[in-house]
Formats: sequence, structure tokens, C-alpha cells
Amino acid sequence: MRKFDWPVRIYYEDTDAGGVVFYANYLKFFERARTEMLRDKGYQLDELHATLGILFVVRSVQVEYLKPARFNDLLNVSSELSEIKKTRLIFTQVISKVDVELCHAKICVACIEAETMRPTAIPSTLLEQLTNEY
Repeated sequence: MRKFDWPVRIYYEDTDAGGVVFYANYLKFFERARTEMLRDKGYQLDELHATLGILFVVRSVQVEYLKPARFNDLLNVSSELSEIKKTRLIFTQVISKVDVELCHAKICVACIEAETMRPTAIPSTLLEQLTNEY
């Protein structure tokens, strides 16, 4: 499956008192990259909610922090769909600086009905496009 790359610059607000990226901010970077990956395919999360009544929510996260990122670093967040199921997507994501891996994660995202908050099938058009392109 094809990887999607998204750049992120580290600002002071991203760092902790020690001058390194606060661990929870890596989750924000992963989230933004997944959102941009879908946007790249023509799907906006707010439009999916408004037109189809669905949301994508994080079901589980496994993260390993390997090396710190610091203020003003330019990082790359890569996202790859490693599994596509009827109601969920599993992403493998990596944050790197140049060619050095800083952090990687496996993130499971579930499709739910906005009204009931219960799992529902991913729309067939989106599922087909993701299956064919990633």
C-alpha cells in the first residue's frame, strides 16, 4: 500500500520544559496526517459527518518513542493503511527527521454513526478508493 507523507514543523508550543516535543503531541501529528491523507483523496471529515452521519474515532493506539524531536525541527509524518476492514482502518504511522525514525505507531480508527456512536460500515465509495489506492 502507498504511503502518504505530511510535513510538520515543531514550534515552542509543541515542546515541554526540557525543550523536547511533549509525548502527547505526537498523537496530534499522527491525527493531522491521517486527516490530510483522507483530504488528499477528496474526503473531508466534516462533510462525511454532515452528509453521511459518520465519524471516524480512534479505537486503539500503540506508540513507541525512539528519539526526541526538538524546537524548529522539520519532521515528516508518514501514514500507511496496513489493514482495511468493513468498519475500521488500521494505520501504520512514522514520524521521522530526515531519515531517522523518531516515533512510530499503529492506530486503529473505527467508523461510527454520529447519532448512536455505534460502529457502522465505512461508505463503499471511500472503502473502494482506499482499497484500490492504498
